[in-house]
Amino acid sequence: MTLAQAVLSFAFMVGLLTILPGLDTALVIRGTVTRSRRYGSAALLGIQVGTLLWGAAAASGAAALLATSQLAYAVLSYAGAGYLIFMGAAIIAKTFRRSAQTETSPESSSVPRRAGMAESRSGFLLGLITNLTNPKVGVFYMATIPQFVPAGYSPLWVGLLLAGVHCLIGTTWLGLIVVGANRLAPKLRSVSVVKWIDRVTGGSLILLGGKLATQ
Repeated sequence: MTLAQAVLSFAFMVGLLTILPGLDTALVIRGTVTRSRRYGSAALLGIQVGTLLWGAAAASGAAALLATSQLAYAVLSYAGAGYLIFMGAAIIAKTFRRSAQTETSPESSSVPRRAGMAESRSGFLLGLITNLTNPKVGVFYMATIPQFVPAGYSPLWVGLLLAGVHCLIGTTWLGLIVVGANRLAPKLRSVSVVKWIDRVTGGSLILLGGKLATQ
């Protein structure tokens, strides 16, 4: 297998996985619709940085610890589960404190520069931490990347290249999601719709956290 064949095969595999609806898609859509395109884009960036870091960990062998150590896997799993459950509960709790809002969400208005930077930072950290606290990403890379390293090539550099390809595909797809969600956002930013989007997303985070903890 040549390097080009390895990259194309890996890109096809992760491309199929990327377009399947999941937590990443839910976070980006929720952030864009209920907050702003800036927030959704920042969450997208955080997710991809997390993906790249996991790829680097897998390529360097650091992620092998998760595949061989039950304790390391359990610690990260419980940390990730706790974070997801906390975030889900916080998102749901906020929906019960919005009764005083007007029908138009404040995120649809212009955002001051300082507030916009804080919003971007919040979205980025949400995407990054959600990705990094999911040990399944690291185990997935440990199981797949070695199969796509051609003979004679450095596993580290090929692993980083493949992780970069995954980030490129994920950024392209989620970027389209952000654009589409942003176009629909003005019609969906009524208080009642935003509340239900947050409640569904928060509930999904809690369920995923519970699933991660029990597995």
